[in-house]
Amino acid sequence: MATLFTKIINGEIPGELVWEDDVCVAFLNIAPLTRGHALVVPRAEVDQWTDLDPATMGHLMEVAATVGRAQLGAFGGKRVGVVIQGFEVPHAHVHVFPASSPDDFDLSAATPRDPADLAQDAVLLREALGR
Repeated sequence: MATLFTKIINGEIPGELVWEDDVCVAFLNIAPLTRGHALVVPRAEVDQWTDLDPATMGHLMEVAATVGRAQLGAFGGKRVGVVIQGFEVPHAHVHVFPASSPDDFDLSAATPRDPADLAQDAVLLREALGR
C-alpha cells in the first residue's frame, strides 16, 4: 500500500509542492513548526533514512539546503532547522524549517495551518526557489 507521502507525490491527495525532481519532492508540512516548514521526501518508498542509498541521501540534503536558503529569504529566521525522525509516516523524510531559537525544534509543538495560508506560503517559497 502506498504511503501518505507517495499519494501526495502522485497527486492522489493534495499537497503544496515547492520542489520536484527525478529523485525527490519537497512540500509544505500541514502542521508546521514555523512558516514555510517543508518535508523533503524521496520518490522511492524507503521507511528508514538509514536505508537510503548514499546518492539519494546526499541529494535529499542538497535539496534541503536549497529549500532552507529559500525559506530564510521568504520567511526570515536565524538558522535553518533540519530534523530526521520518521515516526509520523513510514517513508523517509527530512523536515526543513526556518528557526529563530532552539524552541522551534519541538515537533510536539507543531500546529495545523489553514490550507489557504499554506497555499500562500507555498507561493512565497516557490518564488524564493525560482520555481
